[in-house]
Amino acid sequence: MSVSFKYWDECADPEDMEAMWNHPEVRTEWTGAGETEGQRVHLSRDPDGQPYLTQTEMRAVAEIVTRRQFDKKLDPEMICAIAELESNRQPLAMGYDKKTNLITIGIMQVAPKVAEWIVREEDYLLFPVEEDPDILYKPFVNVYFGAAYLRWLSNFDGKIRTEEFVVRAYSGGTKKVNHKSTLPYWKRYLQVKECYLSRKQFDGPSPIEAPTFPTSPVSPSKGFDLYWDSRVSSEDMEHMWNHLDVFREWIKSKEIRGKVRFSCNKEKKPYLSRVELRVPRLHGICEIKVKPIGTKACRLLQC
Repeated sequence: MSVSFKYWDECADPEDMEAMWNHPEVRTEWTGAGETEGQRVHLSRDPDGQPYLTQTEMRAVAEIVTRRQFDKKLDPEMICAIAELESNRQPLAMGYDKKTNLITIGIMQVAPKVAEWIVREEDYLLFPVEEDPDILYKPFVNVYFGAAYLRWLSNFDGKIRTEEFVVRAYSGGTKKVNHKSTLPYWKRYLQVKECYLSRKQFDGPSPIEAPTFPTSPVSPSKGFDLYWDSRVSSEDMEHMWNHLDVFREWIKSKEIRGKVRFSCNKEKKPYLSRVELRVPRLHGICEIKVKPIGTKACRLLQC
């Protein structure tokens, strides 16, 4: 793959950059990380060096796209949760299905063939994906086509579909909506979406009111929980405890099994320590843009 991004400005149009800077939460995050309006904005990178969108950036992109092109008729949190499951919010992610020979690209893991079908059959003509499939690596373009597919699924076969139908169909196709193979995806989706809803309550109301789907079982958010154990699986917690450096740090901080606290800064916002960051990235633990602190850095937690 020849596509690479170091800056937001390389994968977003000027209009998109202006919309991002006008998003209050994004502006706060970017300026807090040392970014300056009018200059190129760095993409965050995970421990493996891969660029990714922070949860703040991901939600902003979803909100901007749904407001512009879908008249707020799609749930931004649904888009965010699916992006989390499909790619960990990595714009350069690429997948391949051996059974179908289908290649999927970008944050929402959109197949170029599906994007071309959406353009041809559903008249989503905003981006020339048939001429240049690589534009699917751009976050706004990828979310646009992923959202278009979600919109199509929500009215599949002329019927208003439930959230569960849409999510499971996005994962496995409309023929496997009720198949056991798509059930784990649906359950993980609910967990990740709750994380976004919890964070939205923690940060304040979103500028977009998300529409509801029929029979959506997502429980009301109870706000941010400052314990590791409530945010990761028991297997992941065991993995963390078995990491020698993490074990030493947690014991030194007088943490106990079953109730390990996140570190918090002066504003009482949780973050991952440098030791915790060295552990391979765990599902459900979401980091935001690196904020310089002298010559070192930490990552605030947004999950």
